[in-house]
Amino acid sequence: MAAVTACVPDPDTNVARAPDATAPAITHDDASTNDDAAAANEDAAAPSDDAAVANDDAQAAPADARVAPDAAPRPDASSGACDPLAAPTPHAGLSEAPGIGGCPAGMTPAGAICVDRYEAVLFELPADTAWSPFQNPGMHRVRAASIEGVTPQAYISGRQAGAACTEAGKRICTDAEWLRACRGANTQTYPYGTARQVGVCNDHRAMHPAIELFGTSADWIWSELGNACIDQLPNSLAPTGSFTGCVTAEGVFDLMGNLHEWTADPNGTFRGGYYVDTVINGAGCNYATVAHDTGHWDYSTGFRCCADHP
Repeated sequence: MAAVTACVPDPDTNVARAPDATAPAITHDDASTNDDAAAANEDAAAPSDDAAVANDDAQAAPADARVAPDAAPRPDASSGACDPLAAPTPHAGLSEAPGIGGCPAGMTPAGAICVDRYEAVLFELPADTAWSPFQNPGMHRVRAASIEGVTPQAYISGRQAGAACTEAGKRICTDAEWLRACRGANTQTYPYGTARQVGVCNDHRAMHPAIELFGTSADWIWSELGNACIDQLPNSLAPTGSFTGCVTAEGVFDLMGNLHEWTADPNGTFRGGYYVDTVINGAGCNYATVAHDTGHWDYSTGFRCCADHP
């Protein structure tokens, strides 16, 4: 396949994109291959389905434990840079607000169902202690919560997201439920209306965060997209609800941008785009990535929960 000049693999699609002029030439095939290896625990092929599930959802080796070529610098915790093993928990001690309109805590009505107002965070059970939003939960038992003003959980697979919603007495949203929540009663293209307003949501970024973090666009960085420091860069993942205009008429925040949000599609779909791109795979609420199965995770994957209205 012919190379796509000055493009880098988008970590959320099977196409190449051009975030800046420093990126190397790459084929579409390369973009797909690097994408599938992106997350820190996007494991090598397992000999059986059961083994694949264990590998997908197990806690990955720390990103800095893997060896990269010497041609590019790596983040160094001793220099004052982000420590990928630090695992901060900015939502520790916080809890969900009461639900709106008879919905469970942290939720609001959206049509006939209830939906989380904010992208989810995690608490580890049974102690109910905050789980770091920058760490994949592996095989830990965690529950989802919807809290304003905190860093939402990234680095999570679709299977893990579904289990966390179940532990919270909720469920992962179906595609139809997610789309209804985002488009509203009037089937709008964007959560806030019919016309795109750049920057109202956390919807774009000039440089790919992996290139910024590692200081290079060399091919090896695309296998490091599970590094916890990617989402701790400035102007990357934003606290829930901090883009105050990125809200539906029913009060649901961040359905466009910030993090991709897993749905219940068993084949693997996440929706809404994220803080680097909200265009390539569809505009606004229509953005959908279907390139990964539900065992995939990386710095861009998040979720929220739905529930039946009481």
